[in-house]
Amino acid sequence: MIRTRMLAAAMLFHDNELLMMKRSMSRTLSPGLWAAVGGHLEPEEINDPEKAVLREIHEETGLELDQIKQLRLRYILHRLNRNEVRQQFIYSAEAMTRIVGQSEEGELHWIPRELVMNRELPFIYRKLLEHYFTYGPSDHVWVGTAGVEENGEPTVHWTPLIDPGQL
Repeated sequence: MIRTRMLAAAMLFHDNELLMMKRSMSRTLSPGLWAAVGGHLEPEEINDPEKAVLREIHEETGLELDQIKQLRLRYILHRLNRNEVRQQFIYSAEAMTRIVGQSEEGELHWIPRELVMNRELPFIYRKLLEHYFTYGPSDHVWVGTAGVEENGEPTVHWTPLIDPGQL
């Protein structure tokens, strides 16, 4: 039986640093790894992942809406993990302050951009950051589908999400 899990997360930047969470070893998803701020969509948020990411940002960092600017959906990621299809909505935003609270989910740290990829990251987040740091913000949302190359190496296939009616 295939189940689904919908998540929303944020790449929060302040100057040249990215806010990352070293996830607690007690977490179900990615224990001990470095990840973005975010989490599951609640039932009333299924049609509004932006509402979910703002809630998660506040719950995990204490940041209020007026302390965040330029919130924008950048990626939609799809991955099959065992019998669960995970769909993640990834936003980027600028934090107006480096002062954040702490979370039960893990430890928050501002990491200089050039050191981010040195962290132990979940596979899908590593691939997303590689793509974002290579191509930067774009005018469209990217859709990423996790898969496997012919040589057996895990990969993410990227496609721009563009409405053909707008071309």
